[in-house]
Amino acid sequence: MKEYLPACALNETISKIAMVIIGIMIIWMIIKTINFRLLGKIKEGDNRYKAKKMINFIGYFLILMMITIVYSDKLGGLTMALGVAGAGIAFALQEVIASVAGWLANMFGGFYKIGDRVQLGGIKGDVIDIGVLRSTIMETGQWVDGDLYNGRIVRIANSFVFKEPVFNYSGDFPFLWDEIKLPIMFGSDYDLARSIILSAAKSIVGEYTSTSQKKWEYMVSKYMIEHASTEPMVTVMVNDNWVEYTLRYTVDYKKRRTTKDRLYTSILKDVEGSNGLVKFASATFHLVEAPQFKVKIEN
Repeated sequence: MKEYLPACALNETISKIAMVIIGIMIIWMIIKTINFRLLGKIKEGDNRYKAKKMINFIGYFLILMMITIVYSDKLGGLTMALGVAGAGIAFALQEVIASVAGWLANMFGGFYKIGDRVQLGGIKGDVIDIGVLRSTIMETGQWVDGDLYNGRIVRIANSFVFKEPVFNYSGDFPFLWDEIKLPIMFGSDYDLARSIILSAAKSIVGEYTSTSQKKWEYMVSKYMIEHASTEPMVTVMVNDNWVEYTLRYTVDYKKRRTTKDRLYTSILKDVEGSNGLVKFASATFHLVEAPQFKVKIEN
């Protein structure tokens, strides 16, 4: 009898381990089959990525449930201990729990998706991966001027969606309003200056006008927001030094810097070709002449 009980317990342990291994293999084969058959039918990369993440998450959950069921007879006496320990674990892992909650909130709330340009946790860049605990961003800016990649890959906890604002540059409205300011000298042909700036804007960013207007109409229908014009617009201000022209226009969120380069190049060429009718202004300094001093020297 003394030898039978340990052997029986050993056989029970081995059988449960075998059941767990077989169960994991079956679940793994089912998940692989679903991924192979389902993901091949999804054409959009973003939807395919979300489906793959969700299927894998369901697989992990089924494995956990299967292990719990197999060893359910061993967990009865540990209920109170697990309850006490669970409170301590929840406090110690509150950041992890908040990150998982942030992942779920993002999956169902649509704060951002793969490929979006966002600013999250003080980091700006393009989202290249969304994990259960962290989102991975290819960073832009910092020591690099403009919205260009600097080469750093940053992983940010998903809990930041509850702690800080999430700035999405490319969500429902994948365009930005941008401006350039041009100082024009007093005495220039002001109408010609406006015409030169508007002509450059229409030829370079005019292609975005109709597309961005349709996107904005969708925004108006979805949110409580007023109508806005997406056509290029020039306004004028006067200060002590020059006449300041401001060009406001819509542009693709990834092409701000290249668009400014094209606009400045076109405007510079047209101003140079105006035969002096339009001139750029620059800061000037007037040096005041020192007063004369008369000095009388006595012997």
